[in-house]
Amino acid sequence: MADAAPEADDLAGAAAISRGTLRLLADLGLYGIRELTLANNRRADIAALGPAGEIWVVEVKSGVPDFRSDSKWPDYMPYCDRFWFAVDGAFPQDLIPEEAGLIVADAFGAAVIREAPLDPLAPARRKAVTLRLARLAAMRLSAADDAGWTASEAGLTSSGL
Repeated sequence: MADAAPEADDLAGAAAISRGTLRLLADLGLYGIRELTLANNRRADIAALGPAGEIWVVEVKSGVPDFRSDSKWPDYMPYCDRFWFAVDGAFPQDLIPEEAGLIVADAFGAAVIREAPLDPLAPARRKAVTLRLARLAAMRLSAADDAGWTASEAGLTSSGL
């Protein structure tokens, strides 16, 4: 059980990086969700959609061991216009490959350190990824809206209000 604490720390660190990154994306006009499964069965940590339909994928890394143990990140690149790594301030930035952008984040915000190269998606792929992202977001919103519903709440939306 001694290994549980480091794993919990990694999860908490990843959650903080994700939260700050999503805040940054919103400030940039992109709105994202966590854990989007792509058509190749890879799961993007964050996928975001911009106002012109651009798609960004962000891979969150909670530390150097997490980064070094993950060789699947190139598999995300065919499903986005820009690919990024998001890390915390203690992460050695020189480890991040040039093919990816770099975001440094904590639980309260983030900053773009290096822009991600633009590699525009083909229209058919863009449509497929956009639909997948939109459907997952809608499903999650529907589930959240339905959580805890009771029959007594039905009157709150009646025409008698």
